[in-house]
Amino acid sequence: MVITKRNAVVVLIGIELILNAANLNLVAFSRNDEAIRGQMFVLFIIVVAAAEAAVALAIIVNVYNHYKTINLDQIDQLKD
Repeated sequence: MVITKRNAVVVLIGIELILNAANLNLVAFSRNDEAIRGQMFVLFIIVVAAAEAAVALAIIVNVYNHYKTINLDQIDQLKD
């Protein structure tokens, strides 16, 4: 989903799904562990994912204001 889609918001949603899949695996495998390291790591990943989503959405808004599109194929250069 991240590689094939060209819409920046859809790519961001795909990255969030990948992070949530990693969280689900960590919680499932940490059930067999006496320590709560898996759950603590999942909480850390959730905080990092929230910060990543906020920064990425701010970047997408700025790119849209500059290029008037969020299609990644049309945004192929960083300088104007």
